[in-house]
Amino acid sequence: MPPTAAAYQASPHSPAGPGDDTPLQFDQLSKAFRPNGRLVQALDKVSFRVRHGTVTGLIGPDSAGKTTLMRLAAGLLAPDSGSVTVLGKNATAQSLQVQAGIGYMPQRFGLYDDLTVQENLDLYADLQGVAHIDRADRYGELLQMAGLAPFTRRLAGQLSGGMKQKLGLACTLVRQPPLLLLDEPTVGVDPLSRRELWAIVDRLVRKENTTVLLSTAYLDEAERCDEVVLLHEGRRLDQGDPKTLRDRMLGRTYSLSAPNLSKRALQAHLSRAPGVLDALIQGEHVRLVMEEGTRPDLEQLLPGAEDASLTEAPPRYEDSFIALLKAQAQVHGAAPSPADPPAAAPPAAQTANAAAVIEADRLERRFGAFRAVKGISFAVSRGEVFGLLGANGAGKTTTFRMLCGLLPPSGGSLRVAGVDLRHAPAAARSRIGYMSQKFSLYSQLSVMENLRFFSSAYGLARERAQERMRWAMAEFALAPLADSASGELSLGYKQRLALACALMHEPDILFLDEPTSGVDPLARREFWQRINALAEAGVTIMVTTHFMEEAEYCDRLAIMATGEILTMGTPSAVKQHARTETLPDPTMEDAFIGLIEARAPAGTA
Repeated sequence: MPPTAAAYQASPHSPAGPGDDTPLQFDQLSKAFRPNGRLVQALDKVSFRVRHGTVTGLIGPDSAGKTTLMRLAAGLLAPDSGSVTVLGKNATAQSLQVQAGIGYMPQRFGLYDDLTVQENLDLYADLQGVAHIDRADRYGELLQMAGLAPFTRRLAGQLSGGMKQKLGLACTLVRQPPLLLLDEPTVGVDPLSRRELWAIVDRLVRKENTTVLLSTAYLDEAERCDEVVLLHEGRRLDQGDPKTLRDRMLGRTYSLSAPNLSKRALQAHLSRAPGVLDALIQGEHVRLVMEEGTRPDLEQLLPGAEDASLTEAPPRYEDSFIALLKAQAQVHGAAPSPADPPAAAPPAAQTANAAAVIEADRLERRFGAFRAVKGISFAVSRGEVFGLLGANGAGKTTTFRMLCGLLPPSGGSLRVAGVDLRHAPAAARSRIGYMSQKFSLYSQLSVMENLRFFSSAYGLARERAQERMRWAMAEFALAPLADSASGELSLGYKQRLALACALMHEPDILFLDEPTSGVDPLARREFWQRINALAEAGVTIMVTTHFMEEAEYCDRLAIMATGEILTMGTPSAVKQHARTETLPDPTMEDAFIGLIEARAPAGTA
C-alpha cells in the first residue's frame, strides 16, 4: 500500500510524493539475510530520496547495508518489505525496465582481462543495445573523459588499478544513463586516479545532469557530495549537506603537538584521556575531537609536558561521522582506560640505518623486457614504520613480494632480518608476517580453521598454537565468529582475521600491502592502534597504502613511480615538496599528486 500524504510530511528526507522530480527513492526498505541460519538485518526501514542532478554519498561502517541498498536500487534483490522507486518504476516489479534505464557499477566490475580496452567497450555496447551508428562519437567522448584514448589496444588485464576503474566506469556509461549507481568506485586506487574519477563524476552531473548515488569508504570524498546519507547497522542514522554536518563540530576540534614525545605514544595516550572522542595522527601533530561541551586543557592532557602546544583546528565531515558512530556505540560514555605516560621520541639514529632489519641495495625486478622495479635502495630500522606509496602500477606490490621472499629479485641485493633473501629466503620467512592487499585467507574455512592452518604453516607446536589461537580470539574479538566461514565475514572482520593470522608466529617484521583498502574509518583507526602498539614494542612495519592520512603514521616513507623512488623522508619532509606561497600547509595528498604529476607525462597515469 502506498504511503499516505502524512507520511511524506513526517520528515524532509522522507520519500517524494507523486509528481516530484525524484529519480530514486526508498520507502521503509527492509532486507534480511540468513547465512548459516544466522539472521542478519542488512536494512531496517530505510527511507530517503535522491534529488535530481546531484551526487548523493552513501557512507557507513562495514556491514552498514550500503551494498545491499545499491543492489536493491538496481533491481538485483527484492526487499522483504518497503519499496524502491527508480525513475518512476518499482525496482522489484519492473526490475528489467529499471536495469535498462540506469548505470550500475558494482565493487567488482566485470571487465574482461583478455580483451582490449576497445573490445571491452564494444562488448558492453552490445549488451546495452547501443546502435553502431552512435558508438564512435560516444567512444571518443568516453575515452577522452577517462584519459584512455592512447590505450585502446591494451589488454584490460595490463591496466593499472586506476585505469581499470576508469574503464569500468566508461563501460557503464556507453549508453548515457539518467541515474548512475556507483558502489565504492575509488576503493584500491591511488589519489591521482581518485581525483580523475571524481572529475568524470563531476562532469556527468554538472554538464549532463546525471543523478549519482555513490558509496565510498573515503570520507574526504563525502565532502564533495551535494548530500550524504549515513547508514549504521542497517538504519539511516543521518542525512544532509556535508558542510552543515561538518559545522556541527565547530569548537570541538583541536591540534596538539609535543615535539619531545613520540607521536604514536602521544596519540595512544590522548585517545584514552577524559573528554577526548577521537585522536588521530596528522603530520607531527595529533588531531583531537572532543566530546560535546568539553574543552581541552593542555595541563590536564599532558601534565608537565615541555614545549607542548594546543590550537583549535577547523572541523571536517569525518569528525561528525566519527562522533555520530561513537555516540551510537556509547563509547564516549564508557569509563576511559587508564592513560599510560607518553614515551619519549626515539633517537634520530633509530629511524636511519643504525639497526637496519630490511636493506635493499639497487633492487631490481624484470618480467621479460619490462622493468617493474628499477634499482631502488632503502633501509628500514627495527621498530620503524616505513611507508611505500605510489600510483597503481608503481611497483610497490612487486617490491613487497621480493621483500617477503615470494618473488626472487632480478638484480641487486636484499637482506631481511640479517638474511640474504637471494640465498636463504626460508630462514627469513620465519621472521616475517605478511598481510596482502586482497583477502588471502581460505574463504571456505572457518575463522578457527584459518587460525589453526596458519599456526601449522608457521610450524608452531601444538601447545603454543593453542595459546596463540586463544590470544587471537580474545585480542581481535573473533570468538563469536569462530565457526563462521571467513568468506562471509564483513570486510572489517576479514581484516582482523588476516592480521591475526599474520601475527600467529610473533614475527619481528610485518609487511602490510594496502591492508585497509575499502575499510571504513572506524575499522582503520582500530587497525592502526594495533600497528602502532606493535611498532612501539619493537616490531618493524612496512606498509603500502592509498589513504594519504595513513602515511602520517609512518616514521619515514618513500614515494614510487614507474618502478623508481621519487623521494624518501619523514612525512613532514615529503610534504615540503608541495609547499608554496599559495599552499603554505600542504597535505600528504597534495605532495603525492604533485610528485606523480611532475614525473608522468599527461595521459599516462
